[in-house]
Amino acid sequence: MIQLLNYPLHEVVPYINWAYFYHAWRTTAEQSPELMDDARQLLDEMDSRFQTHAIVGLFEANSDGDDILIQDKRLPMLRQQHGKECLCWADFVRPKDSRQTDTIGLFASSVDEGMEQSFPQDEYRHMLSQTLADRLAEATAERMHEEVRRNIWGYAVDERFSTEDLFKEKYIGRRPAVGYPSLPDQSLNFLIDEILDLKRVGIRLTESGAMRPHASTSGLLFAHPKARHFAIGQIGEDQLQDYAQRRGLPIEGLRKFLVANLQLATPNS
Repeated sequence: MIQLLNYPLHEVVPYINWAYFYHAWRTTAEQSPELMDDARQLLDEMDSRFQTHAIVGLFEANSDGDDILIQDKRLPMLRQQHGKECLCWADFVRPKDSRQTDTIGLFASSVDEGMEQSFPQDEYRHMLSQTLADRLAEATAERMHEEVRRNIWGYAVDERFSTEDLFKEKYIGRRPAVGYPSLPDQSLNFLIDEILDLKRVGIRLTESGAMRPHASTSGLLFAHPKARHFAIGQIGEDQLQDYAQRRGLPIEGLRKFLVANLQLATPNS
């Protein structure tokens, strides 16, 4: 089941995490109170011109080792090689030999591309619109995830959280995003695109798997009550080789996607 969701800006603005907005400007609300006024005014101006968009698919799934199986696709995951638990997202999906299936979700969210290109002759408002576009894409993912839990997937129909509680992730399940510490391989976007067809919400991928508009995010949805975020951290050549084999891609090609994780490795790791 794949659904397309479109939101007017005023519907996702309440889901903006303003702490990250100020972080992008390297300031605080106390230091720059006028910044919020300018942002709110600009959001009001853009509300009638732009929308945000999300695509979400729910699929029967199983795990096979460190792979997640969806339809006829394999989504190879990476596993922590250090620490006590050595977590992998495949751990939160029933193994294929259990003879039962789980459900997981794939998603992407974005904004109208024109939002990022607004006010080209006004440097300040141009930067402000770009920063707001980034926050709106993330807010759209937050709004979409709430709708998934309460209605589309419906595993938490009675959930009622404030936005602050949502930012603290007090809900059941998790929403790991591609490019973040637990899913560092940006090329996973190509697999997500094969399943969801991201152009349906105006997202296109570059040769490196980056999304355009830049104000876009993508990832996986888990309902497992014990699912939690983690960082893959450093991985060894052994896992890189195994991962490349599971992806069916040249090891040197994947190395560039995981360079940060490999650079962390030490000669004795």
